[in-house]
Amino acid sequence: MKVSLSWLRDYVDIQMGVKELIELLTMGGLEVEQAVSAGEGFEKIVVAEIDSIRAHPNADRLSLVQVRTGRERFSIVCGATNISEGQKVPLALVGARLPNGLEIKRSRIRGETSEGMLCSEAELGLGSDATGIMILPSDLPLGADLGEALGLKDTVLDISVTPNRPDCLCIIGVAREIAALTHQRMRYPHLRLTEEGQEIHQKTSVTILDPDLCPRYVARMVEGVKIGPSPLWMKNRLEKVGIRSINNVVDVTNFVMMEYGQPLHAFDFNLLEEGRIVVRRAQKGEVFVTLDGVKRILDEEMLMICDGVKPVAIAGVMGGLNSEIKEETQTVLLESAYFNPIGNRRTSKRLGLETEAAYRFGRGVDYGGCVSAANRAAQLIQEVAGGRVVEGVIDAYPSPLQPIPIRLSVRKVSQILGTEISGEEIKTYLRDLELNVRDEGEDILSVTPPSFRGDLEREIDLIEEVARIHGYEKVPLTLPKGPPSSEERNRVFLLERKAMEVLVHHGYHEVITYSFTSPACLDSVGLNSDGERRRHLRILNPLTEEMSVMRTSLIPGLLETARYNLSRKNQNLRIFELKKVFFPVEGERLPREVKYLAGLGMGLSRDPHWAFSQRAIDFYDVKGCVEDLLEALRIKDGRFERAEDVPYLHPGKASRIRCGKEVLGVLGEVHPQVLGRYEIHGKAYLFEIDFERMVKRAGEEKRFRPLPRFPAVYRDLSLVVDESLEVEKVAEAIWSLHLPFIDEVNLFDVYQGTPIPEGKKGVSYRIRYQANDRTLTDEEVNRDHEKVISRLREIFQVELRQ
Repeated sequence: MKVSLSWLRDYVDIQMGVKELIELLTMGGLEVEQAVSAGEGFEKIVVAEIDSIRAHPNADRLSLVQVRTGRERFSIVCGATNISEGQKVPLALVGARLPNGLEIKRSRIRGETSEGMLCSEAELGLGSDATGIMILPSDLPLGADLGEALGLKDTVLDISVTPNRPDCLCIIGVAREIAALTHQRMRYPHLRLTEEGQEIHQKTSVTILDPDLCPRYVARMVEGVKIGPSPLWMKNRLEKVGIRSINNVVDVTNFVMMEYGQPLHAFDFNLLEEGRIVVRRAQKGEVFVTLDGVKRILDEEMLMICDGVKPVAIAGVMGGLNSEIKEETQTVLLESAYFNPIGNRRTSKRLGLETEAAYRFGRGVDYGGCVSAANRAAQLIQEVAGGRVVEGVIDAYPSPLQPIPIRLSVRKVSQILGTEISGEEIKTYLRDLELNVRDEGEDILSVTPPSFRGDLEREIDLIEEVARIHGYEKVPLTLPKGPPSSEERNRVFLLERKAMEVLVHHGYHEVITYSFTSPACLDSVGLNSDGERRRHLRILNPLTEEMSVMRTSLIPGLLETARYNLSRKNQNLRIFELKKVFFPVEGERLPREVKYLAGLGMGLSRDPHWAFSQRAIDFYDVKGCVEDLLEALRIKDGRFERAEDVPYLHPGKASRIRCGKEVLGVLGEVHPQVLGRYEIHGKAYLFEIDFERMVKRAGEEKRFRPLPRFPAVYRDLSLVVDESLEVEKVAEAIWSLHLPFIDEVNLFDVYQGTPIPEGKKGVSYRIRYQANDRTLTDEEVNRDHEKVISRLREIFQVELRQ
């Protein structure tokens, strides 16, 4: 929102510098993003008066013009024909540089000296008229700097207005804030209208067929207008706030919108069939051509402004070509309305039309200011375009909106802000904001917000307003009291942090991918057509087909991230994501959300280093990482078993992660066909785990266990087993005996080759036996060790290696 400082001064006294004003507004909640000086570049361009004009002796189309700037006189050679003696004009003196880059020099033109240049609007950058010299108002002082004399020199503030403060999307709104923050009274525009002719109800009418989308519609009429350019002062003000001048009537509607925050629309009344306004919803498929010449396809959710026969505007968004103001327009019907913000915003988004009007209506305008804005516009049109303001106003307002009083506790204000503010101070602050305040008891105030403050709904909103006007800098800094928040003790949160720490320790980097994805990505990873992950949830209004469904797996996102990094020469990757996937639930509108943890590793196991040999990441790197995860989360009975049916993993190089009878997830080498679809060369390994199941299985925090007082006894067990036997099965069989003295079982060797027979492999385990209350005897250890060997022979038909 651009705000002119000189325009602000029409409504409020500003007795501070620009820096102090920026600080005041920013601390008051209106962040000033930048301040730009306007009207620069008029050095050595002054106001001059024409003394005489005579023909050039050596040129038929040139004149010799004598001008004066007070005490000084200048001779100018000029080709314009629209000037006459006594007029005041802009004079560019020798040494001046015009906005278009032209530098003025003393010159001789056809034998006559020219000591400067008389300028047109176009040459000064003040308009598009280049047909003649710019004629200045007669009351400007001679010799004055043109920028100062015309009020062009100014400072324009670019203010970031938050969505809840649409009342500040106008000059008066910002002035109101300055007045409240500096505890002074506002000066509102003085409305003085001369009405004449027939009463407006005898000339036209307004019918609202959908009061939900249009609670209020105000109309005024001005007859006998003359369409033409706007006066310079109005053009300048509009251009400073970023609005291009069109003609005097349209400029008035834009001026009032920027002044009051109330968007207006002007119709050529003679183009309205049956001479009346009807506010209704569009028909599905109805076609309408807007002012920009584009055909718009409408639906039944959109509100239209119509005459007695056809639509003439999309309510609150843009008018139509069939009723626009043209040079021949003589009678203007002014619209000043309040449209439902939600409906207006929906229409604007669907049509892709983000206009200044739609921006304001979509956030909510002042429903109580419609008549004032219409009167102000009628007054200005009368001033800049002539005409007669028709007597009366049409105010179609079926169910008047009323602000709801809010109860405010004086004691609670001080409690929440942490500083003492008296009841009288609170009342003064709220009244400075133009809120109606009444006492309802010793501690209670009844506060009624004005119609332009739709953001004030609760007691806490009023407390925030008190803090703003009192000054945030006056609120003392205090430490919060009370115990740590429950979030800090939240078990799931702590387990998530612990899992992330383990992965980061293993060299993984967290990535965040989109929750929206493409249905085709499920084909890319080869998911079964009848699996749960194929039943994705489609988005109603997707941006593209590539983001049209909610993801059911994190794997496509990780593979796409890997492809992106590989294409940018980042070859060594370890990435993970801990986020939700979404599964539709039959009969339910919302999906089931499940948090998953997935990781992917590829390339070298570590960055190249002279002290270490290079090695590629393999299956056991990823498996080791998952094992550390299970240990960190204190998940007992976790084990890995061969998996042959995971479509996106390499057969024979994949494993399921189980805990008891429940499957937690999978890990393994990514199937070459899947890598090929993502244009990934080489090998990649991944894991995907249902993190919510991990959380359920997670044990308590580690507790201290005293160091053993008695020595342990170790026995090595070397076996010959079938080549296809998973070594994890042997360890599980040993633990299944539940022998009280077995404390640890570790695999320390796997061997194939001579003298192991073909189809077999040698595996070696080290078993630690230990008791807490004594040193075990060889007899006790040998007895248990024999039980282990017997059990393994019984289950797997193992042989002892010699």
